[in-house]
Amino acid sequence: MSVETLDVLRRACESAGLKHGPAELIREGENVLYRLPGGVVARIARAGQQPAAQKELRVTRWLTGAGVPVVRPLEGLEAPVLVGERAVTFWYELPEHGQGTTTDVAVLLRGLHSLDLPSCVELPELAPFVRLAERIEAATSLASADREWLHTRLAELQAAYAELPRGIPWRLVHGDAWRGNVAATAHGPVLLDFERCAYGPPEWDLVSTAVSHVTTGWLNAETWTTYCRTYGHDVTTWDGFEVLRDIRELRMTTMAAQIAEKNPTTYPQFAHRLACLQGRNGPRPWSGWRAVP
Repeated sequence: MSVETLDVLRRACESAGLKHGPAELIREGENVLYRLPGGVVARIARAGQQPAAQKELRVTRWLTGAGVPVVRPLEGLEAPVLVGERAVTFWYELPEHGQGTTTDVAVLLRGLHSLDLPSCVELPELAPFVRLAERIEAATSLASADREWLHTRLAELQAAYAELPRGIPWRLVHGDAWRGNVAATAHGPVLLDFERCAYGPPEWDLVSTAVSHVTTGWLNAETWTTYCRTYGHDVTTWDGFEVLRDIRELRMTTMAAQIAEKNPTTYPQFAHRLACLQGRNGPRPWSGWRAVP
């Protein structure tokens, strides 16, 4: 456990009138999650993420009222607790659960995408390139030629996204809809993590699962067909699919670079992904893509 985040946790709990110990670390990644006494989970955001944390609280409260099964924020705390530049939110702990299935993802997205836009939340426009340039610059082990290639590729995809062809009408999108953000409970699947929730093309949510079939080969044809049938649309048939696919692949690769900075043992996975994007490992699907911790 980081001494810094534990201090943030203690101060946030004191401000909210909650017990802060004993706290159990659940996950330390883009956000830091702790399990607290009394069935409460604390989520500590990165510095400067107060607007996203506030949006997440408002969206999940609205979705709960709309009957969408989502993780629920703790009642009585309408805004994130600020500790310096870190926003801390508090949530009811889910019952015992495992990771959701791809079919669970399709069911939840079908319900989410069917909703009208909420009037209680001003949604930002989807930002598919958020933090990519920063990740590229922060990758100290990158050769200068590879860094230049990644920046060039990013610029190409930004231009392509600006000319994205028309598809499903834009609406509320989750922003990071994959199995890891779905909890399978005894009462059904629950959708988590609305940090990237935005107004944008629903295809963005669908591409998260599509790349597991067309890019990495993690999903076989039968599972992918079931996903498409359950949602009611095959995003790979859309003219803009390759643009969103390529953006997702770049996000996955730069995320691996970010993780490799802290855990050098994962660098070979980043190098492998980069080689695939640069066309040095043949056509998709590319074997050898592995989850990084």
